[in-house]
Amino acid sequence: MTRRTALTGIGVIAPSGVGADTFWRSALDGRGVLGRLSRYPSDGYPLTVVGEVRDYDPASAIDSRITVQTDRFTQFALAAADLALEQADLHPDTLPRYSFGAVTASAAGGVEFGQREIERLWSRGPGHVGPYQSIAWFYAASTGQLSIRHGLKGPCGVLVADESGGLDAIAHAARDIRYGATAMLVGGAEAPFAPFSMACQYGHGLLSEAQDADHAYLPFSTGARGFTPAEGGAMLVLEEADAAHARGAEPWAYLAGHAGTHTGALRHEQSAEGLAKAILGALDEAECAPHDIGVVFADGLGVPAADRAEVTALRDVFGPALDSVPVTVPKSGFGRAYAGAAALDGGQPR
Repeated sequence: MTRRTALTGIGVIAPSGVGADTFWRSALDGRGVLGRLSRYPSDGYPLTVVGEVRDYDPASAIDSRITVQTDRFTQFALAAADLALEQADLHPDTLPRYSFGAVTASAAGGVEFGQREIERLWSRGPGHVGPYQSIAWFYAASTGQLSIRHGLKGPCGVLVADESGGLDAIAHAARDIRYGATAMLVGGAEAPFAPFSMACQYGHGLLSEAQDADHAYLPFSTGARGFTPAEGGAMLVLEEADAAHARGAEPWAYLAGHAGTHTGALRHEQSAEGLAKAILGALDEAECAPHDIGVVFADGLGVPAADRAEVTALRDVFGPALDSVPVTVPKSGFGRAYAGAAALDGGQPR
């Protein structure tokens, strides 16, 4: 198959800024925006420092008839998609009817909406639970709402995953383009800050419980104590490269290769081999060698065992040349947004 995938539009809703340019400038400046959790009272909870989208209400970009039936994570995806389409200067109704689709990823789903409705159930009774609870919590809500909002009748999908979700969604969309789609809206968005949702994560021991924002998320350092979670995400417009060129678009980048492996949950000490195989698989698909790589966006979980495994994998692939390859974790300044994290890394293709 010779159909290539081009990236033509980027929409970002992040704790460090709204829009790709603002987000990129913040990363270049090394500006940290982590702060005290405000989505719910954090007193009595271990987690107090997070990355919140504080200066932007996604509902401001979405009709109130949609906001009433959607969770914040879907609203982020909808708002980011509008920004991506605007940057790409692409109108879905100008493409063949069944050639434009959407793929999104989420690890948390609509937890804030769900918590609110469950509280109503137990405090006021079943008659006070709204009908949209049945769809707003669901991981596929963002893909569904995007397809409705933009009339997308092409291939659509949803992935439930953590950090890999945004990358896997991009690969999923590129496969759809390889097999005939003209364009895809793709990315990940999260809004995980509900007490029940976060309480479910305390047991795995990966969340930073630091009280000081400047020392809460320090991957690859002696001060690493877990990751600081974040909300937000990014949506990208991917197009078949020839179609993009034909309409006069100037792509930001081209998707060259992807690969994935699975070592198992919380098996950080054993994950280096799988990580190295994933890197080599992506390089092989892209027909690239390690010396062709100009930068690495690391996961940077902030857990010493996981960080060591990631460094080991990079050493195995790049060897001594790794010392001259920049390895960066910009999310340490604004938080790790689960499935939105890799999509946000993709929002910096400069």
